[in-house]
Amino acid sequence: QNKDPLLISSHTRTYNRSYVAHPHIPSYRILHIMRISPISATAAIVGAASVASAFQITNTRVASSPSFASLTCTHTINQRNAQRPRSESALDMASPDVSRFMAGDRPDGTQDFVMQQTMVRVKNPQKSLEFYCDVLGFKLVMYREFPQWEFNVYFVAPVDAVHIPQSPEEQWQYCMNLPGCIELTWNYGSETQDGLVYNTGNADSTGVADGSSVKGGFGHLGITVPDVYEACERFKELGCTFHKSPNSGGMKGLAFVKDPDGYLIEVLPQGPMTAKPVDCMGVEAEGGEGYKDNSK
Repeated sequence: QNKDPLLISSHTRTYNRSYVAHPHIPSYRILHIMRISPISATAAIVGAASVASAFQITNTRVASSPSFASLTCTHTINQRNAQRPRSESALDMASPDVSRFMAGDRPDGTQDFVMQQTMVRVKNPQKSLEFYCDVLGFKLVMYREFPQWEFNVYFVAPVDAVHIPQSPEEQWQYCMNLPGCIELTWNYGSETQDGLVYNTGNADSTGVADGSSVKGGFGHLGITVPDVYEACERFKELGCTFHKSPNSGGMKGLAFVKDPDGYLIEVLPQGPMTAKPVDCMGVEAEGGEGYKDNSK
């Protein structure tokens, strides 16, 4: 019988993989391996200091290997957390070993594949183009009109206008080989409808007959910027709607703004994720609410 009311779990596990620190990994994801060499390794908790102090690691043993991928680490972890106990199923869930997907050559026949686009439907193409081009700094690199099917498509991307060809044929060739485009699809007549038209996938009730929220799979689009706080000051001046300012929520140093249709645009730094004392909305870095799952 567990006589320690704060002891949530105790595990002894052997891993043959490494862990990479990432700001989106919740604090209860157990650890990552730092400063790995053939003769040494250091285990460290990922998460806020206030929560990390509740973990204890014992019996850590590292079997060295010349190969980073074949590192084996055996350890016993006792988790004690008085702030927010978690279900046993959540604690016992181990992340899959995905290291092989980072290694080796691309499969035969895929070397020239391009992740060219993500498509979202928009209510009003003029307003959407103003947001993506005037606010986010993208350019319209190609568009096509299909009146016979009553829709148009507009491809935007973060490029300089000097690189966009002049002829429609060359624009097609350029666009189809350009990674990271967003395809804005406008179905004729949607601009005449009242309110929001399309469900964003984030606990959204738009388009649902009974008004209930949908736990959709789509989450957001994303951009990176040199300075999140400076970018958000500009977004605020331009009248953008914030879903999350840089200091609100549990993750500091990133933001979410909404496009005209309510789709979330994540704003991440191109360098280290650091917090400034106060953000564009006057929110201080210290305190605030915890992490929020946008799908719920």
